[in-house]
Amino acid sequence: MEDYIVHHSSKDAPVFIDGPTVYKLLDIGSMLDVLRSGLVNFSLGSAGGVVMPVRTVLSVGNQEGKMAIMPAFSGKDDACAVKLVTVFPSNAKLGLSSHCATVFLVDTTTGALLSLMDGCVITALRTAGVSALAIKAFAPTSSGVVAILGSGVQARSHLLVLRHVYNITEVRIHSRTAENARKFASEVEGLVRVCDTAEEAVRGADIIVTATLSATPILCGEWVKKGAVIAAVGACLPNTRELDSAVVQSAAVIVDSRAGATKESGDILFAQAEIRAELGEVLAGKKSDFVADGETVVFENLGLAIEDVVCAKLVYEKFKSTAK
Repeated sequence: MEDYIVHHSSKDAPVFIDGPTVYKLLDIGSMLDVLRSGLVNFSLGSAGGVVMPVRTVLSVGNQEGKMAIMPAFSGKDDACAVKLVTVFPSNAKLGLSSHCATVFLVDTTTGALLSLMDGCVITALRTAGVSALAIKAFAPTSSGVVAILGSGVQARSHLLVLRHVYNITEVRIHSRTAENARKFASEVEGLVRVCDTAEEAVRGADIIVTATLSATPILCGEWVKKGAVIAAVGACLPNTRELDSAVVQSAAVIVDSRAGATKESGDILFAQAEIRAELGEVLAGKKSDFVADGETVVFENLGLAIEDVVCAKLVYEKFKSTAK
């Protein structure tokens, strides 16, 4: 009986790919390519071959912790995966990361688990990669000042990936913890300025990234330069937001997913904002079809499971090829 039970399990053990290896294998150029195609396919609906429900989020204990389950399948990429991610804001007090994630990649023919891999690096880089695609699509010029509100993993990954698509003339950093902002700034090459206030950081900036755990607005519309591109990353729950209503209501609002944004985005829900388009629609067409010249753009980057799927497959295939 034992032999029968064991025989009917997966014949090949899944490979485990740790964070440093994921980082090494997920080169930014290839990542941006698969993210672009994944987002376009998603926005094509059934014709794009992507099956992806809005993530399931549940509360954990009494520590304001959240767990999200994010599955997706891409027929065109022949890839299927699910990411399990937890967000515990109180971890900062313990010197731990607020986010933890694991990606499970499965065989689309047998359903067997192919790989269990670190999802924190994938989440950090693919989120920044999607913001970079939006910024490249909407930025009126190829160079300018970048303001980053936040000093954590997403702040760093956004700066890292943005340098591949945008010529940054100055980086401005603001964090509610000044020491964290200074530490982040010390890691940045080129012209960088630590700002005492969010207003100081964003006034006159061409690109603004909000990557915080704030539940209330940290960016005010009156500070934002007309024509700026804002990548809103931190608020992914309906009762939290980083942008005040003036920012959102005065901009062209682009989202990664309409279904997700209308359910999860506090930035959009509080402002009762109209969604102009999904990013995949923009990437498949022309900027002028969705945004007028000189118009301010808010890109609501909630994060999609299809992004994890295409990145996980890329990492797995490179891992297998290097292991031969």
